[in-house]
Amino acid sequence: MGHLDHAALGWLTPALSYAMACTGAALGLRCTVRALAATGRSRRNWLLTAASAIGTGIWTMHFVAMLGFRVAGTDIRYDVPLTLASLLVAMLVVCAGVFAVGYGRDRGRALLLGGLTTGLGVASMHYLGMAAVRLHGDVGYDPTRVALSVVIAVVAATAALWAALNIRSPLAVTLASLLMGAAVSSMHYTGMFAVSVRVTPSGEALPGATAMQFVFPLAVGLGSYLFLTSAFVALSPATGEREASASAQQPVQSPAR
Repeated sequence: MGHLDHAALGWLTPALSYAMACTGAALGLRCTVRALAATGRSRRNWLLTAASAIGTGIWTMHFVAMLGFRVAGTDIRYDVPLTLASLLVAMLVVCAGVFAVGYGRDRGRALLLGGLTTGLGVASMHYLGMAAVRLHGDVGYDPTRVALSVVIAVVAATAALWAALNIRSPLAVTLASLLMGAAVSSMHYTGMFAVSVRVTPSGEALPGATAMQFVFPLAVGLGSYLFLTSAFVALSPATGEREASASAQQPVQSPAR
């Protein structure tokens, strides 16, 4: 069995990947709060922004963490189409979960359906991303740890959607995003600890791109998108929230006689 190192660059990749997960979660939750206070096209647009933020944050977290993944005795490459497919899966399933919550009439059912869909999608994104790994050898998985990682993904997704429905204050959103980031990171590393590699030494060139050739530039680009979108959301007027708050606080006047 080849020796696996999940943090070859030290604490840099775990810390940076956690920051990406927290940023995506915070932005997604904030956009969902805006969406629930809006109607029509505005609600749809906020939900799309929320889904893209959470999906991008989760995907970026995964591949930033993978920058520190090394296997003794073999180089590592990434299949480009599969890696892009994993990003698409992350976007689509998070979008489905967020829209289920944003438009569901039965909040309880929408939460369970959205959490299950999003959690399974996050797990699918992770293992599709792992399927994109190319190395000299055979990759195996411990079924128990794989199952545990899927459970963590579903619980984390459900908790994030619950927070989107029930949390309004910026401080609470920040705390929820920190917990969500920790849950997503836990899912990732639980899945990574399920991996085992039987290395078969070979001098043949591996297909695909190196992490620095492909994954790093894409992760940096998506990370920049997260921060720019965060700035846009922070600076945009929260009209829907203010109107909802004002209507809730306005005293009811008796009709004129």
